[in-house]
Amino acid sequence: MATIPPEFAITPIKQETWLVDGELKTWTGKYTDVFSPISSTDDYQPTRLGSIPAMGEAEGLEAVNSAAKAYNKGQGLWPTMKVADRIKCMEKFTAKMKATREEVVKLLMWEIGKSLGDSQKEFDRTIDYIYNTIEEYKKMDREGARFQKSEGVHAMVRRGPLGVVLCLGPYNYPINETFSLLIPALIMGNTVILKPPKFGVLALSPILPAFAESFPPGAINIIYGRGREVAGPIVQTGKVDVLALIGNSTSARALQDQHPHKNRLRMIFSLEAKNPAIVLPDADLDLAIEECITGTLSFNGQRCTALKIVYVHEAVADEFNRRFSEKVDAMKFGNPWEPGVKLTPLPEPDKPDYIQGLIDDAKRHGAKILNAKGGEHYDNYIFPAVMYPVNKEMRMYHEEQFGPVIPVIPFKDINEPLDDMAESNYGQQVSLFGKDVNTLAPLIDALTNLVCRVNLNSSCQRGPDVFPFTGRKDSAAGTLSIYDGLRSFSIRTFVAAKENAYNNAILTDLLDSKKSNFINTDYIL
Repeated sequence: MATIPPEFAITPIKQETWLVDGELKTWTGKYTDVFSPISSTDDYQPTRLGSIPAMGEAEGLEAVNSAAKAYNKGQGLWPTMKVADRIKCMEKFTAKMKATREEVVKLLMWEIGKSLGDSQKEFDRTIDYIYNTIEEYKKMDREGARFQKSEGVHAMVRRGPLGVVLCLGPYNYPINETFSLLIPALIMGNTVILKPPKFGVLALSPILPAFAESFPPGAINIIYGRGREVAGPIVQTGKVDVLALIGNSTSARALQDQHPHKNRLRMIFSLEAKNPAIVLPDADLDLAIEECITGTLSFNGQRCTALKIVYVHEAVADEFNRRFSEKVDAMKFGNPWEPGVKLTPLPEPDKPDYIQGLIDDAKRHGAKILNAKGGEHYDNYIFPAVMYPVNKEMRMYHEEQFGPVIPVIPFKDINEPLDDMAESNYGQQVSLFGKDVNTLAPLIDALTNLVCRVNLNSSCQRGPDVFPFTGRKDSAAGTLSIYDGLRSFSIRTFVAAKENAYNNAILTDLLDSKKSNFINTDYIL
């Protein structure tokens, strides 16, 4: 066990409160322990980080009723509030959240094994995301703060909330990804129920008071518990208008099927992917290898945007495999705060055994481990294995591994990876490595119709957050980004009146009196 620096020492947290109807209520029921994959003792033993409320149906119903009451059929304080005032609430919250940075970063390291640098980046990127969302919302509101006239009809067109949102975030980015759903949903005037993910759940604890102190009662409700015991009953009420989930399609479908009015349920999903890299024979191998290392093993490959499979042209496969394997073996495994660490403990206790199962299956079907350290087991980790040649008989070809194993497939004809992508259930991103424009141009034209982002000579990624983040087929429903997120969690709505002296006088009076929060031409700076 590496020595734990004093500044990263952890004190167990008992999360005794949950947020409902504007109140941080004290939990008096059963608790669930939260453990870290990092050991605090010489003999490996997961570290107990604390405990969270083991909530169930009753608490789920209380939370959804609170959100429905706050929305009040569109008449509630939060959905009818002036845009400028909702922005003030969000700015107040963000200022309070910034004060929790050190504690949240430490919890991210301990709970999910994310490196110090990446944990700091996740927090800082989330703060930037909130401020950028506020600025984009101001811009949107300015565009709507005017009347349009067409065919003798005056209309003021704005974007309004959808209703009650159930927000479920992922464990790999429990702050950033969760907030990419929560923030646009909330600021648009929806009322929200948030259930943190199983891993990374305590990282939200320091921020809980900021929510309670910044928003009106019921606008944001935060509950704990297992999804099937809490989220299922919430959806079954039919009071949820939007299901916002970052996770896997199995969970998304299971919740969607429980809604009594499926046609009314708006779905915003970011789900699994099997993003490929395609390395062409003229690719700059130094660049391709470096980007594929980042793409496959950043945060141990536990990202939906990770490269999950690598296609390499047979003309360069041997050299690519040799150099790539050497680079993988040179990566440092250790605790998140150690300098230069690239590989860190896995938060899911059963993940090493799952990865080993994929490796064993691939071996049975003819693949070999190319790197010397591939498949080495630690108490809380399995070292990344570069597997070659992978084929369609293998589980790792089909399954999203979401962890440290790298399938490599040789190809001769570019139609091989293209056909595989067309047949895949997923369609999020691809990384394309090459330089000949005559080859790249038709490939780009084809690939943009198979996935939603083609990364030229670079690894797959979500950011920058101004760009749309979505996917085809089972990879997504709806689009997330600073621009698109606000639109995904809202609907165009407008007031129209035929032009005549009677209506014109009323509209003028509405504007002059400033009695309507919808009909106004205020310019928010």
